[in-house]
Amino acid sequence: MAGVVYREVYPMSPFEARKRLVQTCQQTGSVRRTAALWHTSRQVVRKRVRRYEQDGEDGLHDRSCRPHHCPHQTREATEEPGRRGTESHRLWARTPGPLSRSARGPGLSPYHPSHPASSSLTREKHKRRKPLYPAHWAWNVKEPFALIQTDAKDILDKGALETRRWQHIRTQHLPRYQWTACDGRTRLHFLAYSHNLNRTNGGAFMVLVFLWVRAHGVGASVTFQTDWGEEFGGDNQEQIQKLGARFLAPLHGTLCRYPMCRKGYHGRVERSHRTDDEEFYHPYLLQIGDTPSFLSWAARRAYFYNVLRPHFGSDMGESTSPCSRRSSSMPSAPISSWLVTPRMVTIYSPSTGPSLL
Repeated sequence: MAGVVYREVYPMSPFEARKRLVQTCQQTGSVRRTAALWHTSRQVVRKRVRRYEQDGEDGLHDRSCRPHHCPHQTREATEEPGRRGTESHRLWARTPGPLSRSARGPGLSPYHPSHPASSSLTREKHKRRKPLYPAHWAWNVKEPFALIQTDAKDILDKGALETRRWQHIRTQHLPRYQWTACDGRTRLHFLAYSHNLNRTNGGAFMVLVFLWVRAHGVGASVTFQTDWGEEFGGDNQEQIQKLGARFLAPLHGTLCRYPMCRKGYHGRVERSHRTDDEEFYHPYLLQIGDTPSFLSWAARRAYFYNVLRPHFGSDMGESTSPCSRRSSSMPSAPISSWLVTPRMVTIYSPSTGPSLL
């Protein structure tokens, strides 16, 4: 027997389809075979056959899904006064003065949903959470380094790298986390690496980038835009404010978030993560044996990305590298500002010395 074609079943009513399903089961004598022919489960076949055996063709019609027992159902003695109370409340809400007090309806409990006191019209509203926006789109930024998109990438990503590569990271004790910052205007790429993902390393990386920007003649205010990761304060508003006040405010910088689950605001840095996987980690990771070699290869990668690699887009021309774009935006900038060397970021401890190596 051939299987059932969808275009044959589609115009049928549910009753006709169930009846034909039962007939197929009677002809084949097998629930499994019937389920395979109808492309459904054996539970559905058993259910329809059982109802047909119990009630005949009447058992193939749709049944009500109303529960047989509902312990929390409102009793009829309470439901009717509640309905009258709702109608009276509507009149009371539209009628001012003493008439409204006389038209409030029956004496329901203040905790009843239909009582005027429990209405959403009189309920005190929660205090609205202070927003962490506005977020910034990269193409709306006109000045270089006015917006720096910042993010942390877990290099040991089993979805991006195959088993052989992420096992190589573990066995060779290579840095696991990549800290990335991209200028929204010129797409200049900053890289740093660490073995730990925490808030201290996140703040140290932003300070490192900020000091580099200030050292190369950028005196305007800088905004660091991050995601909602815990390394940048998470969703704790107090921690975000403390992080910005401690690391960025002394250098006249600010910290902001893009709306949750709206990665389009972070397009520059998110796209660079994919580019790093395709152009750096996939072809060269297995050739790296220790951390100094890893940083040397990362420095070559940063030079290629910032100086040699063409970037495309409406704000980049036909094919322009970040350093060329920066030269046109800031002609007086020295050529050394194009060379961004990746660093290792470690946790600060008074017993181990400085936090930036």
